[in-house]
Amino acid sequence: MDNNRHHPWKLKYGQPAAVWEEALPLGNGNLGAMVFGGTAKEQIQWNEDTLWSGFPRDTNNYEALRYLKKVRELVSSGKYGEAEDVVNAHMLGVNAQAYMPLGDLYLTQADAENCTAYERELDLDSGIARVTYQNGQGTFTREVFISAPDKVGVVHLTSEVPGGLHLELALSSQLKHTVSSESEQQLVLHGRCPSHIADNYHQDHPAAVRYEDGLGIAFELHLQAQVTGGSIHHSDGKLVISGADRVLLLLAAGTDYEEVRSRASHKKAVAAQDSAVIVSPAELCASRLTAAAGKSYEELRRRHTADHQAVFRRMDLDLGGHEADNLPTDERLAAYKNGQEDPALEALLFQYGRYLLMGSSRAGTQAANLQGIWNNHVQPPWNSNYTTNINTQMNYWLAEVCNLSEFHEPLIDLIKELSETGARTAAIHYGARGWVAHHNVDLWKASNPSGGDASWAFWPMGGVWLSRHLWEHYEFTPDAAYLEETAYPLMKGAALFCLDWLVEGPDGQLVTNPSTSPENRFVTEDGRPCSISMGSAMDMSLINELMQHCLQAARILGVDPEFQAELEKTLSRLSPLKIAEDGRLQEWIYDFTESEPGHRHVSHLYSLYPGNRINKRDTPELLEASRLSLQKRIASGGGHTGWSCAWLINLYARLEDGESAYGFVRTLLTRSVYPNLFDAHPPFQIDGNFGAAAGIAEMLLQSHLGELTLLPALPGAWKNGRISGLKARGGYVVDMDWQDGMLVSARITAKYDGMLRLSYAQELKLQLPDGSAQVVEPAIEVKAGVTYLVTI
Repeated sequence: MDNNRHHPWKLKYGQPAAVWEEALPLGNGNLGAMVFGGTAKEQIQWNEDTLWSGFPRDTNNYEALRYLKKVRELVSSGKYGEAEDVVNAHMLGVNAQAYMPLGDLYLTQADAENCTAYERELDLDSGIARVTYQNGQGTFTREVFISAPDKVGVVHLTSEVPGGLHLELALSSQLKHTVSSESEQQLVLHGRCPSHIADNYHQDHPAAVRYEDGLGIAFELHLQAQVTGGSIHHSDGKLVISGADRVLLLLAAGTDYEEVRSRASHKKAVAAQDSAVIVSPAELCASRLTAAAGKSYEELRRRHTADHQAVFRRMDLDLGGHEADNLPTDERLAAYKNGQEDPALEALLFQYGRYLLMGSSRAGTQAANLQGIWNNHVQPPWNSNYTTNINTQMNYWLAEVCNLSEFHEPLIDLIKELSETGARTAAIHYGARGWVAHHNVDLWKASNPSGGDASWAFWPMGGVWLSRHLWEHYEFTPDAAYLEETAYPLMKGAALFCLDWLVEGPDGQLVTNPSTSPENRFVTEDGRPCSISMGSAMDMSLINELMQHCLQAARILGVDPEFQAELEKTLSRLSPLKIAEDGRLQEWIYDFTESEPGHRHVSHLYSLYPGNRINKRDTPELLEASRLSLQKRIASGGGHTGWSCAWLINLYARLEDGESAYGFVRTLLTRSVYPNLFDAHPPFQIDGNFGAAAGIAEMLLQSHLGELTLLPALPGAWKNGRISGLKARGGYVVDMDWQDGMLVSARITAKYDGMLRLSYAQELKLQLPDGSAQVVEPAIEVKAGVTYLVTI
């Protein structure tokens, strides 16, 4: 594709950020930053992906198994409220720990209070945040980026006037810390995380933060300054720079997470990388800074930009409407909320989702959490956990289709580690084989039910849903070695748990018991809102899908005939999805009255999206029941949170209802984003950003039924456009152009040999090498590395 874009991928503003939700995010998967863009005083807030409260410990509830039989009997007798009381009292556990803020860099600039010509921007294409402003002397420029190849944060300041930079630099943190000076050019922040953070979900309560001697992750943040012209010295815990022409700041962070994790594992190394020598945070920071300091700013910038653009430029999306490209983003948002059309802003939202995943999930780092990698609270909303009843999964819906397959790897690594802790939980809590995970996971891979209420805490399907991502990665990149060594063993473990978890229901079919539909409640006969029953649609959808995937994988690999037979027998007995009397898809095993008809979760529609069991080809009745369920849920107020709205984009895309899908793109941008385009639950949750990008991709290309469906949900607002670099299952990369709502051409590159099947509203023609064309057959045999041109 042509990398010389005619439109910018930039967030732009005419003033500094007044609050954190206006600051601009940078990240390399391990290190994150929020740049405020101040003039007289700049704040850059930093995060590190392994900086969490807590420490390795056994969080399982050893009494839970004693009550399982009793709960099942109560559920079978229709005593749902009593069953829920027992679950809440005896079968839950302790809450997961929280993701921490690292610290802040403050830059105070003399003579910068009253500035003019101020501009602040984030260039998604280069991954660089930039600020420029003028005072009476001249123009000042500041560039900030976080380099993946050099593993450091970089801040570069220049003055148009020689000797115009007069700065004070300071480091601070909300956590317990000290700041020292290693030299006249360095500051070092030393700190330790709390040993425990109590849930609060909305605001900080310092009394709920506990520090214990010898417990909690230790961390360091190192700052090193280089000046051109002028002088630099250390004074009263700060670095003072006077009369400089240019200033280069390098920052590196490290924690002792690997050491803590290694100490907690007495039998064997926790992971393959633990066999390497574990270095201290000080050594890690020093080695990174030494290496980076040997390069010029220009070299650091070039290496960062080349690495970033090699990934970001895999895709491009042009929906037209570039008249507002050079306006400040907050002004564009305000106009959009007043009804202005701005398809380029919608395309920017799509690319922003890709940018944010690149910044918060790189190979070898932790997976993107509830806030990606960006958090400024000691007690973040919902602990900034991995919430596995949708939010963590939604973070990665865009990974494959948006050409970021390797950025899926941190989630796969999380699943590997979770399968180990989850095996103990499966045995201790439920007497089951395999492995299990519940709705909240933290850095320590806690797999037990959290404390709180059964409606969210008791949901042993987290591992089952996560296993979908193992299969998705294979479908988009069909690597037999990955399937054999990674995906299949993990999926099999999750399936073994399901085989032991299922029990016979009242009609002889197999169901889960106890069962919830995430965070939702029905009303019992005595009028009580309740979450515990049996065989929810979500449970049965997930288990059916996982077993089907395991069967496919075992057949591809030619292994486990006995296990295959057990899966086939179980699948034939699973309780099916049901349609209620009013025509909606039924959420629970019985047609209970809903406690909250407009609930934000639509878990019973899982098989429509992200699953594919509900589709127009195989299950048209269930498809229409899903459509009616959506209509009634939305009419009752559903989709009112940012991530929930993003889910609706994807669901309507699968229904091939482009106008409704587009309506929720507009709703998201109108109602559920902050000025920096972060998703607002509210408060900030990053899953809405990722889910929106996935939804826009799903509107333009689908590949879940063994064929590539082109422009399946194209709305009238995107009448003309082009996209390049979309990925499809089977290992295809797709570029498309369309005019007046109709496909003009599609260029499909096969990464593997195979049979390509295409679907479009009109007859398609394959352009042949000799210049002729032939009508596309039901299937085209394709060769790896060859690009095929299709037109109408």
